[in-house]
Amino acid sequence: MERALIVVHRPAASGGRRVSVHRDGGAEILGLAHSDHDLIVFLEAAGLSSPAELLDDPGWVEWRGGGPHEWGWGPRGGGCPPQADSTEATAREL
Repeated sequence: MERALIVVHRPAASGGRRVSVHRDGGAEILGLAHSDHDLIVFLEAAGLSSPAELLDDPGWVEWRGGGPHEWGWGPRGGGCPPQADSTEATAREL
């Protein structure tokens, strides 16, 4: 299988995931996405038509270091920091 054109990299410690597009033998970083919407906006700006339809197609998008549509714990990503366990946090608060 050929390498995917779009790579959504592992979640950053601060939240979000770097997005790059690979074409013409090179790679271009499109930005840091915190949601599917951000990713779609980046892909539209890169000239891809109907990018929402491509997100779940492994022939187009490679999700590295995390599952598809997982955006990390940052300000818009929701969830807990990777090193925190919500059970431990609750126990400390009691």
